[in-house]
Amino acid sequence: MSSSSAKAVRIGNHMVGPGNPCFVIAEIGINHNGDIDITKRLIDTAVACGCDAVKFQKRTVDIVYMPEELARPRENPFGPTNGDLKRGLEFGEKQYKEIDRYAKEKGIQWFASCWDEASVDFIEQFNPPCYKIASASLTDDALLRHHRAKGKPIILSTGMSTIEQIDHAVDVLGKNDLIILHATSTYPAKVEELNLLVIPELEKRYGVPVGYSGHEVGLMTSVAAAVIGACVVERHITLDRSMWGSDHAASMEPQGMERLVRNIHGWETARGDGKKRVYDSEIPVMQKLRRKQ
Repeated sequence: MSSSSAKAVRIGNHMVGPGNPCFVIAEIGINHNGDIDITKRLIDTAVACGCDAVKFQKRTVDIVYMPEELARPRENPFGPTNGDLKRGLEFGEKQYKEIDRYAKEKGIQWFASCWDEASVDFIEQFNPPCYKIASASLTDDALLRHHRAKGKPIILSTGMSTIEQIDHAVDVLGKNDLIILHATSTYPAKVEELNLLVIPELEKRYGVPVGYSGHEVGLMTSVAAAVIGACVVERHITLDRSMWGSDHAASMEPQGMERLVRNIHGWETARGDGKKRVYDSEIPVMQKLRRKQ
């Protein structure tokens, strides 16, 4: 459990950091499969599970991917190429306006990982409470600076990154209104590669709130991340792990997400303040069972 003095960061109506409830993000990402109705069901699920926010991914396909990558054959519901798939999974202004409207109606915050500068500019029109920078973008200094120029809190994921690369990204971004997430960028991630003890080490090194972005199967290890000090826990959410798509297998179904949120907040209740005391409820038991009072 963290005793850090890292300063909490405000994400909309939530304070995120040591001493505050763990901020649970349901990453919808591309698990909507290009379908706005599935998106709404995922938002409904996140709300019902008690999540604090939902997150999407936004890309300008022709900037993020090379032409030969887009032309690569890949059978999918949108066509025969990888480009058909990537474009089919991208929502435009009409869909994001509906996402914005629906999330507000349901009372849950939403934001996105933007993989290029144009995507940051696109999402900015919706005035998100923060931006998430994906692990894949951690070494893109120009993109980091473009995010920072918007003046919003930033959540930085650190999968597939060395400590030196994280040092550099933090230097570029500055520590103001910054939250760092420990992550292992395999889908699904092996339990023996989660390395959760990095969480308190990052907190000591940078003095900012640190959380966890999990891609493993199951929920126990994500609860453990909260126990050792993660102030944010992010997990992918899906309606059904057997759905088509690259991220569903490493995602949590509704029942699992509900248990994750309940268990994290159950730990926060059980944690107490560390001061040993005798509770009033123990006194009758003590009087009954102790030979000497």
